[in-house]
Amino acid sequence: MGQVIQLTAADGHKLSAYRADPAGKPKGGIVVIQEIFGVNGHMRRVTDGFAADGYVAIAPALFDRVKPGIELGYAEADIAAGRDIRAKVSFEQALADIDAAKKAIAGVGRLGAIGYCWGGTLAWLSATRLDGFAATIAYYGGGIGGLAAEKPRCPVQFHFGETDHAIPMADVGKLRGAQGAMVEIHVYPAGHGFNCDERGSFHKPSADRARVRALAFLKEHLG
Repeated sequence: MGQVIQLTAADGHKLSAYRADPAGKPKGGIVVIQEIFGVNGHMRRVTDGFAADGYVAIAPALFDRVKPGIELGYAEADIAAGRDIRAKVSFEQALADIDAAKKAIAGVGRLGAIGYCWGGTLAWLSATRLDGFAATIAYYGGGIGGLAAEKPRCPVQFHFGETDHAIPMADVGKLRGAQGAMVEIHVYPAGHGFNCDERGSFHKPSADRARVRALAFLKEHLG
């Protein structure tokens, strides 16, 4: 369904992105923000899924900042490698690439962003530090407690697992305390990565419920 295209960020960096278009007139556009495993097969399928739901969807390859074409699996060695690569890409660099992806689909309607894991953190920062998004959705973004006080420029929906080893419920509490009714927060009986059907932590009931909520949120704010 999709194709790989080339983007250029504002700082001149060139990166690839996986873009998938809907069969009919798009309802809007979505930037899909990767986990620490690159734009791998799972992320491409997620992107295809949003295209099937009627949106132009684009997943920028944020790891191209380190090396083009990085795609990892979910074994312990892959997780360690993903963390090492992520540490070499600053928030500012990742946001520049997300902004380039957003501009690549401008003109298809209102735009949103949805991110998972590292991408969940970046989806939150896309709401607080970038202009042009009508809504963003963040799945289990690490380090969210330290970023809880940032002010979103658009509506944001969060999805967390209550047994997430990387995100204590105290951090979710910080987010609630700082944002109040400004953001929508959902917590599920699951762990980190519960939306990814290739991970051992996949929890289908939570993933299905979160997807229903995410699509309703997108429909409300994008169309």
